[in-house]
Formats: sequence, structure tokens, C-alpha cells
Amino acid sequence: MENVTILVVDDDPQIRRVLRTTLFAAGFDVLEAQNGQEAIDAVIRHHPDLILLDVNMSDMSGFEACSKIRLSFEGPIIIVSVRGSENDKINAFNVGADDYVVKPFTMGELQARIRTALRHAALRRSPSVIETPELNVDLEGRIVAVRGNRAHMTPKEFEVLRTLVVHQGKAVTYRRILQAVWGPDYGEETEKVRAIIAQLRKKIEKDPANPRYIVTEPWFGYRFQLPTESKEPSHRKS
Repeated sequence: MENVTILVVDDDPQIRRVLRTTLFAAGFDVLEAQNGQEAIDAVIRHHPDLILLDVNMSDMSGFEACSKIRLSFEGPIIIVSVRGSENDKINAFNVGADDYVVKPFTMGELQARIRTALRHAALRRSPSVIETPELNVDLEGRIVAVRGNRAHMTPKEFEVLRTLVVHQGKAVTYRRILQAVWGPDYGEETEKVRAIIAQLRKKIEKDPANPRYIVTEPWFGYRFQLPTESKEPSHRKS
């Protein structure tokens, strides 16, 4: 996932090195901290998107660090630990963790947990309903209406639209769309995205050849935007 920064917090430099190398190869930007206080400082300075937090550290436990980080950080926190007891997991969730991964783990599992946590965080931040005079999108109800008439969409069409809407105003890469909709094994099949975008434009754009909502970012991907001349939309949770 491009433009996503992960803070790796672990007192073992070898583990940090392995995670940094693997996550960077997967497209993430990576920051490091070797203890709880460094993690707290890094959150304040760099505002990461997600934190991987070890439990056993020299200055404070990962649970204590998680509790302190939660005072200023709303993004996902994934606890990573060799301790897998039920009490440890309950403690982690009580202090604000979003997930708990027990060592040893595969990098495939960890990346899947990371992507799920980021996806859930994006959905929490985004409006579940967008309303404009011409276009209504209800993400929770899976309903799209254009000028008062419901637009029927295939599952893939709706998921591509959802991915763009939850990142409203931001350019989303082909790779990010592919992995969000088709899965983590995809990333180069840009023709799949182009085909779905063409169908979406036919269904929601007044003039598909001159789109106002789904804008192309050349050589990069697409961006969902609300036309500036439209009435200010209302955002509400359904």
C-alpha cells in the first residue's frame, strides 16, 4: 500500500530489520522505535498510519505504551508478542489495541492483518453516506443513486467505487485498488481496474468521456471527487 507509514516498535534490532525490509518491499514506508518512549515520541513527530507494537520492552510494557499512545493516536495498533494467553489478548484490547498477533507468524499473515486494520480504519474515518443533488452513495446500504434513480452495480463495481469514496479527494493507485478489491496477490493487472472504471463512469457520470466524479490520475490511478460547482454535500452516518 503506497503512502502508508508503519511504525515498528521492538527492542530486538534483528526483528526490526526483518520487518522493515519485508514491509518496505510490500510498499509501506517504515519507521522504527526500540522502546515505548521512542514509540510515543515517534507518534507525535511523524504521525504514522499504523503501529506494530511488541509487548516485552525495556522501559515499559507494550500494554502500557499502547495505553499512552492511544491518548494522541487514533490509527490501528497491532500488538505483536510471543505471549498468547487469553489474558494477554484481553489486556491488549482493553488498552486500545485493534489486533493481537502471536509470534512466530508468517509475513503473509501479518500483512493480511495490517491491510485489514487499515481498511477498517479507513471505513471508520469516511462518511457512510454521501449526498449531492446528482449522486447519492450509501456505503453501508450498498446503494448508489444517480439523479434519483438507483444505479445497479456488480459487486466488483461497487467495491471499486467504495475504495475510491473512502479515500475521497486523494489519488488511489492502481495497485491499491487491485489489492483492496481483488486481493493481495494482485497489483499489476491495471486493465481490470480500467474496465471497471469505464463501467462506473457510464453509470454515474453525466458525460463519461468528461468525468466529474471519477478523475484519472495519469500513470498513477484514480481519484473520487465532488464537483466544485455542486451544492455542498451532507455527510452522515446511517
